[in-house]
Amino acid sequence: MAAFVKVASKNDLAPGQCMVAEAEGKILALFNVNGTFYAIDNTCLHQGGPLGEGALDGSTVTCPWHAWQYDVTTGKNIDNPSIGIAGYPVKVEGEDVLVAVA
Repeated sequence: MAAFVKVASKNDLAPGQCMVAEAEGKILALFNVNGTFYAIDNTCLHQGGPLGEGALDGSTVTCPWHAWQYDVTTGKNIDNPSIGIAGYPVKVEGEDVLVAVA
């Protein structure tokens, strides 16, 4: 079973925001969707854009490089749900946001 590691504090990420985080050497995109946190790979499938630097609208993140969009709750591409990026379990303990990547 994968161990959860702290990647942020709840106060680091207001609802509707995203950020880049690191866990166990893996670079993640972390999102706060109405108080629920989600983590997916930070690398867009198109040309490697940083999804954690994108724009979050509801549960959809738009890559800042070429506007590819993903559902942060599933990692699936909005235009082609047959492709997607990895998502990771997230839990909140107190003020800490933890992610399991292994």
